[in-house]
Amino acid sequence: MGVEGCTKCIKYMLFFFNFIFWLAGGVILGVALWLRHDPKTSNLMELEIDGNQAPNTFYISVHILIAVGAVMMVVGFLGCYGAIQESQCLLGTFFACLIILFACEVAAGIWGFMNKDTVATEMISFYDSAYDKAVSFPGLPGTEKDNKEKDAVTAVLRVFHETLNCCGKTQTTSFLTESLGLTNLCSANGTPVGCHQRIDELFTVKIGMIGIAALAVAVIMIFEMIFSMVLCCGIRNSPVY
Repeated sequence: MGVEGCTKCIKYMLFFFNFIFWLAGGVILGVALWLRHDPKTSNLMELEIDGNQAPNTFYISVHILIAVGAVMMVVGFLGCYGAIQESQCLLGTFFACLIILFACEVAAGIWGFMNKDTVATEMISFYDSAYDKAVSFPGLPGTEKDNKEKDAVTAVLRVFHETLNCCGKTQTTSFLTESLGLTNLCSANGTPVGCHQRIDELFTVKIGMIGIAALAVAVIMIFEMIFSMVLCCGIRNSPVY
């Protein structure tokens, strides 16, 4: 015989919230893996110009999210098992893990809010460096070294334009055909959209998804901390124990 009355109700509510927490961990892990391997972002993150890799700030955030999702699944299972078994030790460990996760999430949220525009800004700067190099090359054939650099820059720009369906910093394509002598870097269908706009839209949407997931998890964690402490106190005060 275990806890009775309202404490028993708290026990099953804690189990329910822990199950939701475990599912949320799985969802976050899945979303993080999708963000990590999404062709739109992976194609851009793998680009390189003159030995300079594309900014990896976004991937750092995604890798942290993968770790958080995995830890949430483990902690959620721990909470479910502790609630069903009415174990003070497991519930105490679960509560401590929640406190640590919550503190890390708050810190990450503050950092993310303060640097929410950094990812897009860094990627725009990387694109601009390729753009400016393209403009600097003459239209006529140059030396072998110039041709290799030109091919590298052209490849980078083509990945940006094909991945994001954009062309140039703003809505223009004339510099590409005139300075590079190529006509296939930008789509000829419809009015082209500037890559600055596309980059900003891409990372703003994905960072927004991360923020929504973090907020939902924070709300669940607050309820879990309350229920776990109530249940732990109920177990301690139960005459059976």
